[in-house]
Amino acid sequence: QVQLVESGGGSVQAGGSLKLSCTASGYAYNTYSMGWFRQFSGNAREGVACIDSDGKPNYADSVEGRFTISKGNAKNTVYLEMNDLKPEDSAMYYCASEGPEAIWVGLRCGFGYWGRGTQVTVSS
Repeated sequence: QVQLVESGGGSVQAGGSLKLSCTASGYAYNTYSMGWFRQFSGNAREGVACIDSDGKPNYADSVEGRFTISKGNAKNTVYLEMNDLKPEDSAMYYCASEGPEAIWVGLRCGFGYWGRGTQVTVSS
């Protein structure tokens, strides 16, 4: 059974930082692209970043230069370090992985599996 479990969300002031973590299990995660997308309060969905099995990252223009995606040494963990956070970054953040019947959210990676999400709230 595929599982993706996120942690690390919270509330910060504008300009602050947060680091999200995600642990995957139940599938061949080391050969799959992994990443993050976010869903805003109005239900719009946006890809944030993804990283392929070779470690090559891809970012949304809105976070390029502020967010960094990386994989852990065990390959079943993916991180999203978020710096210089802005109020418009406030959303539910979902860890996601390549998988069947993928959704495409503006990144090079499609996502077929995702977790339950972790809330990020940035106040001005």
